Amino acid sequence: MAQESNFIDYVKIYCRSGRGGRGSCHMHRAKYMPKGGPDGGNGGRGGHIILRGNRNYWTLLHLRYDRHIHAEHGGNGSKCKSSGAQGADKYIDVPCGTVVYNAETGEYICDVTEHGQEVILLKGGRGGLGNYNFCTPTNQAPRYAQPGEPMQELSVILELKLLADVGLVGFPNAGKSTLVNAMSSAKPKIGNYPFTTLEPSLGIVPYRDGRSFVIADIPGIIEGASEGRGLGLRFLRHIERNSLLLFMVPADTEDIKKEYEILLNELATFNPELLEKGRVLAITKCDLLGQDEELLEMLKENLPDDLPVVFISAVAQQGLQQLKDLLWEEMNSESNKLAAITTQDTVVHKNKDFSHISDFIDDDDEGWGDEEDYMEDEDIEYLDEDDFEDLEDFEYEDTPENK
Repeated sequence: MAQESNFIDYVKIYCRSGRGGRGSCHMHRAKYMPKGGPDGGNGGRGGHIILRGNRNYWTLLHLRYDRHIHAEHGGNGSKCKSSGAQGADKYIDVPCGTVVYNAETGEYICDVTEHGQEVILLKGGRGGLGNYNFCTPTNQAPRYAQPGEPMQELSVILELKLLADVGLVGFPNAGKSTLVNAMSSAKPKIGNYPFTTLEPSLGIVPYRDGRSFVIADIPGIIEGASEGRGLGLRFLRHIERNSLLLFMVPADTEDIKKEYEILLNELATFNPELLEKGRVLAITKCDLLGQDEELLEMLKENLPDDLPVVFISAVAQQGLQQLKDLLWEEMNSESNKLAAITTQDTVVHKNKDFSHISDFIDDDDEGWGDEEDYMEDEDIEYLDEDDFEDLEDFEYEDTPENK
């Protein structure tokens, strides 16, 4: 039986915020106070569902078996104008680079890209007002109170897009994993057969003066990957956040320029915005050419003219330092910095079609709490049609308990 991977970059979870507590309809009763009046307190706010970026996570594995996220309900108001307790917020820690979509409609919701960034996914219901809020000169003993606002619930899709400086793009067996292994301490699986890499991996590449940059290796792309062929469609999104793309084509390829154009076309079909990123072409496996300068000159005649080209061999350690210098120069070029700033400010996330998903949550597991939570309070009289006429002109105001 194949070993299950721990790299989880896609998960569906069910979230439910807390409902607001009910306002109290209590009447003050004390000795020597025959007309104590209303003193029912407000209900507490329900807990929020909050997404929080955490750089200590690099996959969504911790959410794979914790797919039902529930926040606490707000407490009910009580006598002596005592407000109910606020429901505790529920935080969901996610890796930086996580994108959230509505699981039912595919609509984009939010994006978490920075450590410590917090996004309120679902707001808890506001607590209902107690009867003392409705006391007026003409209605000095109101015997009704507001119920709390209901909870919100939503099934969402969390997608992880790796954050890296350089993303590797190439056909299977182009030498991507070998390059990552040679330039960093990462140890991706290497084999002499297609699709050796079945999941993305990150490597930190050391550079001069203690500097470094992050390189991302994704599974090989084949022609038609943008239409679902091979593994490319699933992992192409991991290069959407890379500031620089490194195209890798082996030196023994019949037509290097044609293979590069096929890769470029797959990226353009998947997301046209990828064409705006900086690009570098690396001709790999140059150790196969030996010292044949004539053959090397012939290869240079059939290369693209619109991007920098470098000849390398990860196995023979040839041209690696030149490649690092070129990547560092391109990453820190003014045009690349400007493109990164522009992309960050104008990035647009498209809605997606999740109709092919079969990993649905069972309705029976989406519990609505215990039955006793919904039993009527002895101090509460639910509003009828006549009572609503008295509340038509009442404006709901935010109180410290409801913020």
